Amino acid sequence: MINKESAELLKQVIHNNYKNIKYENINANEKEFYYEFKIEEKISENDFGKLEKEIKKLKKDTFVKLIRISGVYLDSNSNNEMITRISGKGFNSKEELVEYNKFVEEAKERDHRKIGQDLDLFCFSDYVGPGLPLYTPRGTIVKDELQKEIEKVCRKYGFEKVSCPSLADISLFETSGHAAKFNDELFRVSSPKGHKFVLKPVQCPHHTQIYASKIRSYKDLPIRYMESDKQYRAELQGAVSGLSRVYAITVEDGHSFCRIDQVKEEVKNMCNLIKDFYTRMNLWNNNWVSLSVRDNNHPEKYIGSKEDWDLCEQMLQEVSDELGLNAKRCEGEAALYGPKLDFMFEDALGREIQIPTVQLDFSTPKRFELFYINEYGEKETPVMVHRAVLGSYERFLVLLLEQTKGVLPLWLSPVQVNIVPVNMKYHDEYCKELKQKFIEEEIRVNYDNEEISMNKKIRNSNIMKNPYTIIIGDKERDNNLISYRKYGSEETISMNIEEFINKIKAEIKER
Repeated sequence: MINKESAELLKQVIHNNYKNIKYENINANEKEFYYEFKIEEKISENDFGKLEKEIKKLKKDTFVKLIRISGVYLDSNSNNEMITRISGKGFNSKEELVEYNKFVEEAKERDHRKIGQDLDLFCFSDYVGPGLPLYTPRGTIVKDELQKEIEKVCRKYGFEKVSCPSLADISLFETSGHAAKFNDELFRVSSPKGHKFVLKPVQCPHHTQIYASKIRSYKDLPIRYMESDKQYRAELQGAVSGLSRVYAITVEDGHSFCRIDQVKEEVKNMCNLIKDFYTRMNLWNNNWVSLSVRDNNHPEKYIGSKEDWDLCEQMLQEVSDELGLNAKRCEGEAALYGPKLDFMFEDALGREIQIPTVQLDFSTPKRFELFYINEYGEKETPVMVHRAVLGSYERFLVLLLEQTKGVLPLWLSPVQVNIVPVNMKYHDEYCKELKQKFIEEEIRVNYDNEEISMNKKIRNSNIMKNPYTIIIGDKERDNNLISYRKYGSEETISMNIEEFINKIKAEIKER
C-alpha cells in the first residue's frame, strides 16, 4: 500500500533530522496515513516542504504530500500527554500528485473558515475561548434567516416551537442516561452559592419535561416540539476546528411523542420534511441513507430492552422500503436509545457529511415515566421520535458555504442590495432616499458612502458577493430610476424603482 510505504519513509526522514524520538505509531489506509511521535524540537507546516524533499531523496519514484500537523493524546487517551501527528497522502505518479494539488487549491478557496472571514460572518476570540464561535451582524442574519426557513417548513409538518434553559440539574441527564454515557463530554457548572448544574449536551430530556407537565390523552398525540438553541459538548481540546467542531453548538432539532400505531407515519412525516427542506436549499443531491442499528456484540452500549430494539429496527427498515430510501444497514452506528435513519451528503469536495437524522426511542419515555391516557382510561407509554433536519447550524453552514463558495441565494444573503453612487457630491441624497425605501420594504440594503472611487466600490461589492449592486448616477437620480448589476454578470440593467423592488421581493419569495 502506497500510504503505508509513505508513512515509513516519513518516519525515516524524521529520524534522520531529529533526535530523541519517542512514542511512535503509524497508521495507514487507502485514503491517507499518519505518523505519530514525540520530540522536543518544534515542527510546523513550514517544515513540510523540506520533509517532502527528504522523502524524495530516499525514494525517487515516491510522491508524497504532507497535509496536516496536529496535537493528539497518546493512545487517544485524554489522561496522557500530547504528541505530534503528521498526516499525508502517497501517490503512484507525479500526475496524481499534480491533480491532488489542484484539489487542495480548490479546497482552500472553499474553506468555510476563509469564506467566513472574507464575508465577515463569524470570528473567534482567545478571550472567549476556542471552539466558541462569535457571529457578526452579517453572520447572525444568515443564521436567523436559516432558522426562520426551517421553522416555517417544520410548522407545515405539525411542529410547535418551545424554548428551554441551557442549564439543568444533573439528575435530568442521569435519568436520560446521558450522564453515564457521555460523562467526559459534560460541562459542569457550579456557583459559590452551592448551585450544581450541567450545560445541556442535548435537548431531548428537557422536552420530555414539557410533555410531562400535564396529563395527555391518546387523542392529543402526536405532540411535536421543535427548538433551535445552544448545546455544549466538552470535545477534546485538539479537536475543535472552525465551525466543524465546536464546544457551543447551535442545534435545530425536534421531538415527537406518539402512539406506537403512529410511529411509521411519524417517521415518514419527518423523512418527507427532510427532503422538503433540502430541496428548498438546492442540496437534495448526492445523498444516501444509513439505517444505523446497534452492535449486537456490545449491548452494554445501549439503553432499553432487546424487544424494543428489534421492533424499532424493523419499523425503520419498513419505512426505508416503503419510501424507497434504500437505506444501507450500518451496524454499531445507532444512538444510545435507539436505531436511526441518517441522511449522508457529499459536500463540494467529495467528503461525506451527516446532518439530518430520524431516531426511534422507546427507552427515554419509560425512563421518565411518561404516559398518556389511552381509549380505555389506562396509562400507556408513548414512543419518542427524535429528528434533526438542519441539525447543527455550524456544520450546516460549513456545508452551505463550501458548496456555494459563499455565493448565497438572495433570501439568505446578509446584504441583498448594495448601493454605489457614481459621485458622492451629486448623488448622495438620492442614494439615501433609496436606502430608506429599501429598508421600509424590508430589503436588506447597504449604502457604500466611503470616499473611494466608484470602480473600487463595485469591486468591493463583488468581493462581498452581494447579489445586486445598484449604480446611481445623473440619469438614475433625474428619472427616478436605478441601474443594477447582478453578481457574476457585467451587464447593467436599468428600471424604475418600484419595478426593481417587485422583482427583488418576487425572487426572495420564490427562494
